[in-house]
Amino acid sequence: MRYSANLGFLFTDLPLPQAIHAAKDAGFDAVECHFPYDVPAAEVAKALADTGLTMLGLNTWPGDKAAGDFGLAALTGREVEARAAIAQAVNYAVATGTRAVHVMAGRTDGGDAADVTFLANLAYACDLAAPHGITILIEPINTRDVQGYHLSHTDHAARIIDAVNKTNLKLMFDCYHMQIMQGDLATHLRGLMPIIGHIQIAAVPDRGEPDRGEVDFRWLMQDLDGLGYAAPVGAEYKPRAGTLQGLGWLHSFRKAHQT
Repeated sequence: MRYSANLGFLFTDLPLPQAIHAAKDAGFDAVECHFPYDVPAAEVAKALADTGLTMLGLNTWPGDKAAGDFGLAALTGREVEARAAIAQAVNYAVATGTRAVHVMAGRTDGGDAADVTFLANLAYACDLAAPHGITILIEPINTRDVQGYHLSHTDHAARIIDAVNKTNLKLMFDCYHMQIMQGDLATHLRGLMPIIGHIQIAAVPDRGEPDRGEVDFRWLMQDLDGLGYAAPVGAEYKPRAGTLQGLGWLHSFRKAHQT
């Protein structure tokens, strides 16, 4: 199994280009990030070229987080902002060779109008990304951490993917969020594998390194391997101490796969 360092949470004491180098030195196979837009794309592209790492994904701009925004794409009446954020993300992905863009839905009342808006914005995103070979991802997020997030269950995500009907729209399955909302991760992963575009891990309930808590990720990674999942799994956790101090899990997981 290969692993990607999510630089939204890991190596955050370093500028993004340096964090990419640090991830390489630490033994990660790829990187991903949240909101890289303050860093010129050329600097990120150079760091990726120098290290030989691929940027697997980045997020659309979430909006005004101080005002409660956590994404824009399902917010009726804010379509202009949402599509500007989508275009910004796709352009940055093209410039850096990033493979996927996570389009953040945002907080809504959960009504049908929000779903209609989300579907239309996702179709726009898929059409914009397709000529560049970029995948659009949607991610169910638990409502304990993000109250009112429009997308919180995988069955809802599957219905959206089916309704949009674009080949480059996939599910980002974050095991931390889905353990909180649904549990039974292995069964859900098996059933959803045809539409999964990326998988992320973190301990539950503290969102720390994936080496403790209520999910046995060593076992789950071996199960994924048996299912033929070959892409890097995203390490999107909040280090309990520093990033480097907590990397024992990476070495132990790899050792477990060798035995």
